[in-house]
Amino acid sequence: MAEPEAFTYNGGTVAPGETQNLRYSVSETYLGDPVRIPVTIVNGERPGPTVFLSAASHGDELNGIEVVREVAHTWDHATLAGTLVCLPVLNVPAFIAQQRYLPIYDRDLNRSFPGSETSTGAKRMAYRIFRNFLDPCDYGLDFHTSTRGRTNMLHVRADMEDPEVARLANAFASNVILSSEGAEGTLRREASEADTPTITVEMGEAHRFQRSLIDRALDGVMSVLAEFGLRPAEQVRWPGWRTVIDDSGEKTWLRADVGGLVDMKYERGTLVYEGDVICTISDPFRADTETVEAPFTGLLVGVLENPLVYPGNPLCHLVKLEEKTLRALEQEQSIARTP
Repeated sequence: MAEPEAFTYNGGTVAPGETQNLRYSVSETYLGDPVRIPVTIVNGERPGPTVFLSAASHGDELNGIEVVREVAHTWDHATLAGTLVCLPVLNVPAFIAQQRYLPIYDRDLNRSFPGSETSTGAKRMAYRIFRNFLDPCDYGLDFHTSTRGRTNMLHVRADMEDPEVARLANAFASNVILSSEGAEGTLRREASEADTPTITVEMGEAHRFQRSLIDRALDGVMSVLAEFGLRPAEQVRWPGWRTVIDDSGEKTWLRADVGGLVDMKYERGTLVYEGDVICTISDPFRADTETVEAPFTGLLVGVLENPLVYPGNPLCHLVKLEEKTLRALEQEQSIARTP
């Protein structure tokens, strides 16, 4: 039987059976003070895979922070088989400023991986995070929310063409998986290409803790750890129904054709039918009103929260469902309606 191994990073080692909390320096301020990210490494006494959980590469995306903190500090890891690398706040400068991008460099940290020792400030930060804490892992979960002014139902984004990434995505047990390779420089794409299969978990909106979504994400983490042997196998979950939307599937961002104030008729995660009025857009006098209808029957993965729009602003993210999935969702949402 294999022996448990130590987890080593540049500057330290975490032995089997040890938990270590550290603040790891990834950059410096204008005054030369260190910019340090919080990291918790839980190394189980039994051998098994190494899994990272990361959040807040966009500094205003808070839901994932609580997921990672709870896994690291409230779960019982006495029988953990393997190692957890928990990174609740990757983008500390943006987190402190409560904004999406790095305020010092005005760069997107989640377009800067795997980073570089000699490039921009953002890529140097990304390099230190990637080489020390992401690249040594076997699998990864990267938590995000929608950007400011919009909200997402909990769903996974993953390259389902990669068998190990697909296994990871399915194990998380979300109802919806959006399949794509991911943009260049994103944590999930670059980690997956470096042989650490990784998925993105999208959940809710920026600037908030949303308890119901956090709890569902924790269930997903438990299911992943069970699938890969870090926890008992009976904790693997099935979500009841699932749809995988790839580039061949029908999906669209509905966008505003006029400026004005939006009256959204549905919440994220709602099933809408072709021709349903998703929202209306009106001017301050309510004299001119634009009606936005669903172009096909589908699921609202994301919707607008900020009711103010210019022409071209996104209103909602709509995906089409297979017939079997549609019927399962109708049953779940108790929709007594004939399409």
